[in-house]
Amino acid sequence: MAAAVRTVSTTTTKDNNMKEHKNKNNVVDQCEEHDADDDNKCCETEKELDLGPLVSLKEHLDKDKDDESLRKWKEQLLGNVDVSAVGESKDPEVKIVRLSITSPDREEDIILPIPFTNEPKKTLFVLKEGSKFRMKFTFTVSNNIVSGLKYTNVVWKAGVRVDSRNRMCGTFSPQLEPYAYELEEETTPTGFFARGTYLSRTKFIDDDRKCYLDVSYHFEIRKTWGGQ
Repeated sequence: MAAAVRTVSTTTTKDNNMKEHKNKNNVVDQCEEHDADDDNKCCETEKELDLGPLVSLKEHLDKDKDDESLRKWKEQLLGNVDVSAVGESKDPEVKIVRLSITSPDREEDIILPIPFTNEPKKTLFVLKEGSKFRMKFTFTVSNNIVSGLKYTNVVWKAGVRVDSRNRMCGTFSPQLEPYAYELEEETTPTGFFARGTYLSRTKFIDDDRKCYLDVSYHFEIRKTWGGQ
């Protein structure tokens, strides 16, 4: 599905088989290559649409505006679109404003402002082993509808991939107020081998494979919350 409003001509479906990669001896330098493979596999499992040319949301709203039945149908289809956030551009613009981590074991959230200002290989934040936490992110959408916004996160420890997550967030229309999205609750591992430094790569992409954020950072798991 396209990120912008399009005129659909015909639809076709195509099924592809996934090939699972199980190479656990990859080093950090190979992380980006493996991550790209995961993204491609994710796309191959989705049904594809043969779509017509892109149309800006403003153009789509203005078209046939004198036809009351079409106007009502478009309003139902597009939902409560904030016209003030609609531009002439055919491409949507998504800005990830902030990432944050909440935990019932902490009084305050861990705030990760965008863009990150940490130095390379320096720990950005600390998680306590065996603690429950949730990742939240805030983002804005302007110009056009973004379709199929996805969150992906891959984690490595000592060059070995230990976790990989893909989450479909949904489709969002332009509005001035930011959206807030919360992921499911997770629990950090425990034990001597769980503690240490991890490398994480977080990405936000849409159905058109347009990437709105691609960041890599280090974090630690310790016995306590540390200096947080």
